Amino acid sequence: MSILNTNSFGMTRRGLLAAGIGGSIAGGILAAPLAAFAQAPPANPNAPGEAEITVDQARTAPIPIAIPSFGPGIGQQMTDVITGDLAGCGLFRPIPDAASANGPGVPNFDLYKSLGAQALAQGTTQGSGASVRVEFRLWNVLTGQQLQGTAYTTAGGNWRRIAHIIADVIYERMLGDKGYFDTRIAYVARSGLRTHQTTRLAIMDQDSANNRYLTSGEWLVLTPRFHPTRDEIAFLSYANDRPRVYLFDLGSGRQQVLGEFAGISFAPRFSPNGSEVVLSATRGGGSDIFTIGLGGGGKRQLTDSGAIDTSPCYSPDGSQIVFNSDRGGSPQLYVMSAGGGGARRISYGSGQYGSPVWSPRGDLIAFTRIGAGGFSIGVMAPDGTGERILTRGFTVESPTFCPNGRVLGYCRQTAAGPGGAGFSSSLAQIDIAGFNERVMSTPGGASDPAWSPLKG
Repeated sequence: MSILNTNSFGMTRRGLLAAGIGGSIAGGILAAPLAAFAQAPPANPNAPGEAEITVDQARTAPIPIAIPSFGPGIGQQMTDVITGDLAGCGLFRPIPDAASANGPGVPNFDLYKSLGAQALAQGTTQGSGASVRVEFRLWNVLTGQQLQGTAYTTAGGNWRRIAHIIADVIYERMLGDKGYFDTRIAYVARSGLRTHQTTRLAIMDQDSANNRYLTSGEWLVLTPRFHPTRDEIAFLSYANDRPRVYLFDLGSGRQQVLGEFAGISFAPRFSPNGSEVVLSATRGGGSDIFTIGLGGGGKRQLTDSGAIDTSPCYSPDGSQIVFNSDRGGSPQLYVMSAGGGGARRISYGSGQYGSPVWSPRGDLIAFTRIGAGGFSIGVMAPDGTGERILTRGFTVESPTFCPNGRVLGYCRQTAAGPGGAGFSSSLAQIDIAGFNERVMSTPGGASDPAWSPLKG
């Protein structure tokens, strides 16, 4: 088994957390390295049983990992969160029989091998309330090598976030991709009758914990979108019966209108560097795409087709924008330069296309397609090639990528009977390979998910 075994990730904030380099970290978390108890000689990559683990292989044979309890109280709660994160992504298979096998010092690797484990996440916790210290080690069971050793010290209330960070470290060490567990999902919470629903802006951790409502439900809200670096959300609000794009500060709760338009402004998304927002605004019987600079920046019009141009989304490098337009007679996907020129159609399948969103990896564009068979969500390359459908349903829409581009969140709705009976609206997620589709838990009905970047 070949596993990433370097001990430095680069000098980003996430890298500091992952590598265990000491220092003051945003969010009140102090991380420090832990030396290995023992180091076996490097594994021979050509030896029997040392097959390389990749994300693709883990899809067909999830990695068996032992996660003994980190201790009573907060320690067990952290163990449950880490186990839930890893099992939920579909790429790991936690081994329940290892629950009581933990202990200080060098692990009993023969025991973990007998349980079928290829990796071991070992941890202990000390303290509670005002301060907690978590010591975490990740081991290659087959070679006896320590792959990671980090001690985290933080306020007791941060224990859940430390658990997500540890799960991210395990994901990256084992698979080579950044983890995505230390993230949040903004969405529209829905309640009431199907024909007259109350909508509220809401936010929760990616594992559905810490759910809270941001708006009162007095006005219809739609399409929340995260700022790439700040605790800020852009969204559409019908406040005072005038639909416009607003900015919501998650720290203060302050809301402000973004830009002034004669008509309706909607479908906002931030640029990758967070300096501006691209959105749609109605003009006559159609709509055009505009950008608005934040911090006093000006307004620029990017399209003037006379059609309905909407749902713009930047490429990760900020050089292009994918959007939806009916300029050719039916809603299809187009890509143009970030300055507004050279629009070219990329969708040619059967049906109407909408809700495009560019993967953070830059290699895919996700979309909603409406055809004779109902709704579907799929992905294609930025040039329109390689289209494939991931899931179908009565209504499936609003795709959103997790930060590493491996998982899509979306909204799934069922048909309504007389008086709205039987209707449901929920959030779900699916791997971009089309496996591990599952429903996300919310207190009530939900739609319009938006995945955050990794927490700052």
